[in-house]
Amino acid sequence: MNRIYLDNAATTKMDSEVLEIMVETMKSTYGNPSSTHTEGRKARALVESARKMVAQCLNASINEIFFTSGGTESNNTALKCAVRDLNIKRIISTKIEHHCVGHSLSHIQRRSGVEVILLDNDSDGHISLNQLEQYLAGSQVKTMVSIMHANNEIGTVSNMYAIGELCKKYGAIYHSDTVQTIGHFPIDVSRIHIHFLSGAAHKIHGPKGAGFLYVNSDNLIEPYIDGGSQEKNMRGGTENLHGIVGMAKSFELAMKHMEERSVYISQLKKYFIEQFQKTNLKVEFNGDISDQSLYTVLNVSFPEHPKNEMLLFNLDIQGISASGGSACTSGAEKGSHVIAALNKDPFRRAVRFSFSHHNTFKEIDIVIEKLKKIYH
Repeated sequence: MNRIYLDNAATTKMDSEVLEIMVETMKSTYGNPSSTHTEGRKARALVESARKMVAQCLNASINEIFFTSGGTESNNTALKCAVRDLNIKRIISTKIEHHCVGHSLSHIQRRSGVEVILLDNDSDGHISLNQLEQYLAGSQVKTMVSIMHANNEIGTVSNMYAIGELCKKYGAIYHSDTVQTIGHFPIDVSRIHIHFLSGAAHKIHGPKGAGFLYVNSDNLIEPYIDGGSQEKNMRGGTENLHGIVGMAKSFELAMKHMEERSVYISQLKKYFIEQFQKTNLKVEFNGDISDQSLYTVLNVSFPEHPKNEMLLFNLDIQGISASGGSACTSGAEKGSHVIAALNKDPFRRAVRFSFSHHNTFKEIDIVIEKLKKIYH
């Protein structure tokens, strides 16, 4: 049985071109990028070439890109180093951030006494820019705003440009988790007033364990991980060479095919919604499902039913991979903090289906039919 993978917001299948270049790098380039001999210089050249590629994707300077182990490390670095090194005394965020941001904020508040303010959101997960401005205007303390570009569970997108302009107006530091959108949407940091931006490779058909942090050159922070002078004295530890090379290739392919992939995946999502609406499953959709939402994610709310408790398990048995929310928590089957923040009916069952260009319309038809059988 061919399985149907609809959990691409958790991680994606690695593109063959990415795998090939990573394997070739492991075979031929084994030097330490910090070594001065021939093998080391060869490895260093690959790291800097990858840095240039990531910088080009964001229209950033190569000196503003620092490689990390992924989005979690990048977000932790931005938040905790900003508090430590930039004298941040207050952080404004949302109730629906990824746990690596939400838990970091709890840690910062507990250990450093920094005030944390969580903005309200509507039933689709949108925040109020007016409320953000009220908080920014209402205090003179050094403030950081941390708001993700698109939510990983419901796909609702924030207006990065508008948030950046408010931060510029009131002198706040702006950080955004773009793990779900980098490579899916064009992001130009030269046009957005932003100071920190996080990304990862494995959401765009690259390797796990490879990510980056954009740090605007106007904001000087010290390393989050000490141990050496790697990453321009910003992150200790020998670079994950083949992972970095694979990430750069995945970014290159994502940028090259962004338009065609976005059109195709958007059509898949729209078709899935239409097919659900033709059934009598009485589903609803969590989050924004307009054309302005994250086209790779569709969060479906099923009405109260005896089959709900084992729905993900039954889908898995039927050969369909989906998620109950963030991949970091779905295995524990705990209620989603994102869905809870939307004030939805707690007895409904939320399932996240997330797509890539590898999925097909035929797969969507199969999933709909399998769901009909499970419930009927």
